[in-house]
Amino acid sequence: MIASVRVDPEPFPPLVIAEIKELACELPATTGVPLSRWSSAELARELVSRNVVAVISAATVGRVLRHDVIRPWRHRSWIFPRDPDFAAKAARVLDLYARMWDGVRLGPDDYVISADEKSQLQALRRRHPSRPAGPGQISQVEFEYKRGGTLAYMGAYDVHRGRLIGTIAAKTGIVPFMDLVERVMTTEPYASARTVYWVVDNGSSHNGQRSVDRMAQAWPTARLVHLPIHASWLNQIEIVFSIIQRKVIKPADFADLDALADRLRRFQDRYNESATPFDWRFTTADLTAMLERVGAAAQEGVAA
Repeated sequence: MIASVRVDPEPFPPLVIAEIKELACELPATTGVPLSRWSSAELARELVSRNVVAVISAATVGRVLRHDVIRPWRHRSWIFPRDPDFAAKAARVLDLYARMWDGVRLGPDDYVISADEKSQLQALRRRHPSRPAGPGQISQVEFEYKRGGTLAYMGAYDVHRGRLIGTIAAKTGIVPFMDLVERVMTTEPYASARTVYWVVDNGSSHNGQRSVDRMAQAWPTARLVHLPIHASWLNQIEIVFSIIQRKVIKPADFADLDALADRLRRFQDRYNESATPFDWRFTTADLTAMLERVGAAAQEGVAA
């Protein structure tokens, strides 16, 4: 009979394990190490350099970090809100998504449109035809390509009906954006609506009070509602654009600009055949909690 032997999964005492995790949670630059991010190998080297351990492998470091899902080699970009009216501007957009405006519920003839432009879409033509997928073989796309020019897709998304209306333009600008507005506002049910709220970011095609006045003058039943600066993530059309990027644009292989424009238009029709509104769950309560966390982090940074 062979006696079972208990093997300690980690050959280091708890204090050393804690030091490994503590180091992994520090930015290398704050410790004087000329790195932007830690890797398991770099952490192992630094632990030995600090005499925390005499020897340790990158695999062991990785195993220790996996226990608490610590991944110092990964990062995610973020930005502090710099709009002084961020909370108020974001809250009114979230209220619109919940079918509220100034504390009053929207009526059946009120609509909310999320709009923006997807610019610099390239008509790239591969030098050799792409190969379709097959048994045990993923599809293959030629690396080299020829440039066929660029165009812009102007998108307007009805957040409560899940309907997409778009136009194609040579480039972005005030005129192409207002062409999109005309396309929507002359189409039912928006042509007969009491109010059509247009949620937009602060891009040059529709920023500032002048854009609000321009919209009201051209279409009295339309109301332009600006998001805070750096808050495009609250604009639902960006979700649609991400779908277009994944399903229509990548991997790019278009004969010319006409082929790219044709695919965008046909995708729009296909999308409207089956699309439903997004299950938007980020509320004003979530916004308040997020801003409290951001504010606390900002104070910690100032204190540091």
